[in-house]
Amino acid sequence: MPRWSSFDAFLDDVTPLEKADERQALVDSLLRERTQWPWVEADRATFIYSRPGATSVALNLDTIPRDPPFEPMQKLQGTSLWYVSYPFASDDLLDYMLAVDDPMTPLAQEKDIVTRVTQHWQPDPLNPLRMTTAQTNVSVLRMNEARPFPDWATLRAVPRGRVFEHPIDSDTLNYRGRNLWVYTPPKYEGSGMAYPLIIMHDGQWAIGPLQLPSIADALIKHHRMLPAVIAMIQSGTAEERNREYISSDKHYNFLVSELMPFVQTHYRIDSNRVAVGGVAVGAVAAAYAALKNPAVFSRLMMISPPLGKGEFSEELREYSKRFTEAEVLPKRIFQSVGRYEAKLRFLRPANSLRMILEGLKSVEYKFVETGSGHGLVGFRSVLPEALAWMLPGDAFNSR
Repeated sequence: MPRWSSFDAFLDDVTPLEKADERQALVDSLLRERTQWPWVEADRATFIYSRPGATSVALNLDTIPRDPPFEPMQKLQGTSLWYVSYPFASDDLLDYMLAVDDPMTPLAQEKDIVTRVTQHWQPDPLNPLRMTTAQTNVSVLRMNEARPFPDWATLRAVPRGRVFEHPIDSDTLNYRGRNLWVYTPPKYEGSGMAYPLIIMHDGQWAIGPLQLPSIADALIKHHRMLPAVIAMIQSGTAEERNREYISSDKHYNFLVSELMPFVQTHYRIDSNRVAVGGVAVGAVAAAYAALKNPAVFSRLMMISPPLGKGEFSEELREYSKRFTEAEVLPKRIFQSVGRYEAKLRFLRPANSLRMILEGLKSVEYKFVETGSGHGLVGFRSVLPEALAWMLPGDAFNSR
């Protein structure tokens, strides 16, 4: 039976002790008893750090409203233990890091943020739940009522589809040699069937940290999503991505005249069931294509599109008007936003669009607000719901 029922109970035991070795002995006992952190209790989580030699430690969390967005940890005198408790909503799912010996100066004044991050910021060594990409490695806080955040690729007893990689060129967008990853569902080979198609932007994220193929495998197994072919197209540099994804006729033409013919030539596709989706500005590209041609793109997935104040705001603010004035819309639309995303850039315009779409009888529409910020953790957590809404399996008694 655990010795301590709460972190406060531990503090009640350790604080009265005057000798450093007695305090450290209790810390060691706590770490043996509880090997994984943070300690989530109702509406708060306690984070710790316990390595000798640190002069300061802070919780680094984007939702903390200060610059830098840190909550300093307190050191338990006479021990190696640093700790902080912080309140959260019951469904929060957030990425965080620990800032060790950070200068604590405002990030707005930082001249070399890369070096600062490399030297002082790190994932939580006591938390096995992480999001790992080529650029960063962050820890994940999952409160008790948050969406599940499993490693989908490690789930057992799940029949796996296959992923094929193709180099693809575009005369329309004037590039050569980007990657296209195409997922085919279990039992695709030899079935002779034509399958629905999902086109997903930012394919390097979809195939990587978002784990889209593995999520599809699990949903298909449990009949929550129809078996489908998924085409995941790599995006370019940040500059190319904005130019191609935001209100671009050239990108739309690439989808209908180059990408889709390629996929239809190499895979068995049911052209009457085509979905297009993305995250962030990839969701904007998906919306542009679906609004332009809902007869082709009959299903639309928008995860955290930036539709308000900020870069390219003039073009992005037009989307609510386009949805309002469209004579025909995709028949199924999924939209999500994170509670902690920037209010004027994401949250308010998302809710404005929600008010438009919820009142339309011609559209099967689902809106989800996650307990996350604008990042891959939140995107991945909502992706199962998005896929299941795009192509619901027979578990939902609907097509």
